Amino acid sequence: MALRAAKILTCAADGEGQVLDHNWVLVRDGKIEGFLDARTDEPGPEYARVDLGDRWLMPGMVDLHSHVGGSFDINGAVYQANPGLRVWTSVVPGNRTMRVGLASGVTTVLFIPGSATTVGGQGVLIKTGFDGWERTLVRQPGSLKVAQADNPKRWGYGMERSMLNWQIRDVMRRGAAYGERWEAYERGEGEQPPIDIQFEIFRPLVAGEAQISTHTQVAQVVAASVRIMVEEFGLPMFIDHGTMDGFRVADYVIEQGVPAILGPRNFSSQVKGRGIDHDGKIEGVAANYQASGHPQIGFNTDAPVIPQEELSLQAGIAVRFGFEDDALQTVRGLTIVPAITAGIDDRVGSLEIGKDADIVALSGHPGDPRTAVDRVWLEGELVYEASAGRRLF
Repeated sequence: MALRAAKILTCAADGEGQVLDHNWVLVRDGKIEGFLDARTDEPGPEYARVDLGDRWLMPGMVDLHSHVGGSFDINGAVYQANPGLRVWTSVVPGNRTMRVGLASGVTTVLFIPGSATTVGGQGVLIKTGFDGWERTLVRQPGSLKVAQADNPKRWGYGMERSMLNWQIRDVMRRGAAYGERWEAYERGEGEQPPIDIQFEIFRPLVAGEAQISTHTQVAQVVAASVRIMVEEFGLPMFIDHGTMDGFRVADYVIEQGVPAILGPRNFSSQVKGRGIDHDGKIEGVAANYQASGHPQIGFNTDAPVIPQEELSLQAGIAVRFGFEDDALQTVRGLTIVPAITAGIDDRVGSLEIGKDADIVALSGHPGDPRTAVDRVWLEGELVYEASAGRRLF
């Protein structure tokens, strides 16, 4: 297949060739095969040509905080910490809510447990538009979900932040030790450890093959999350939310190399009861992380808290409240930044040779709420076409 468009946003990982005007995108066997300048070159006769006129093309969007991937029948609040819980058992491939998200250009999501407990369990990375499990799955485990601050305080007998931090630190200490014992065994040092299903997730975490997605907000709590998981135990994590003035510790977050996947509250209003005083001003969350020099800023929805189909709107809100978009920062925050954060940028997040042909055709800039999505391809297969029926979003 060859797709011709007026503008192609590649979101290339190295920052080069971000925008191609009047080009063909060549697709073969579900992968990006190459590009041709449509003003001077034509694809060969073996390609099925699709001329999209003045439309734009971009990579499928990636949302690293979604709860709409399954049947909502996983109870993550039985224990205060559930590192062994796996939400992939409740995945419903191609369910209607994900397909509405697909119609807005969201092609990959991290489906995770809720935030009722400190360590809620394991998420799974899935694609939104396939019916079968094998094609839906991107990676299992997708992440270990940790929740800080107010939500898990409601669990059981009620806890304050010091108790929450103690619980998280205890799980990280035991889990990291478990993962390190397995690494030593695999290097030929020592006996094989007994398998503990509660801590198996720490084997890919210690190896850097999965991440901790951390529901963390308010500056002091963001700092505690980074200190415990990254500085104390050396485990890979990313900030999930980072709102309520979490940007006040952005320098520390940057120093520790922690990506910030922000939202869905991409502005910070004055809430003196939480210690947030802007003298009445509304602050942009992403804008403040950016002003501190943070190089890895992305966006999320926490769907269905904000509907899955409104992921791109989070980028638009960020710009409304001061986020600079002079180098496609919004589009990268919807695509390649979350893909790199989740360690799946070898497959998704940009239109580069060898990657999955997850491609969105749309009428303009994805952060503009007036923009409409016309078609979506997953691995080269057309999975949504607005003109073929009722426009879903």
